[in-house]
Amino acid sequence: QVQLVESGGGLVQPGGSLRLSCVVSGSIFSSYTMAWYRQPPGKQRELVAQSTIGTPATYIGSVKGRFTISRDNAMNTVHLQMNSLKPEDTAVYYCNAIKISTGVTYWGQGTQVTVSS
Repeated sequence: QVQLVESGGGLVQPGGSLRLSCVVSGSIFSSYTMAWYRQPPGKQRELVAQSTIGTPATYIGSVKGRFTISRDNAMNTVHLQMNSLKPEDTAVYYCNAIKISTGVTYWGQGTQVTVSS
């Protein structure tokens, strides 16, 4: 049973930073494309950043230069470092894993990020 457990959300002032983490258990971490999605209030879920081993990470335009996705393969963990946060970054952030060989997708439970003064 593959499980994704997120942590690191919270309330931060504009311009601040947060680091989200997602621990993957139950499978071989390196065989997954890992991603972070977010769902702002009243809006659809959107892909924020994605990482596949051996290829460059990709980002949605609005977070380029501010967010960084990284993988710690030894710890089966993916992080999302978020800097220069803006109120429009407020959303529930979800960790996502796609098994490369089958396309089977798994989701974390979500963690709230609120950017407000």
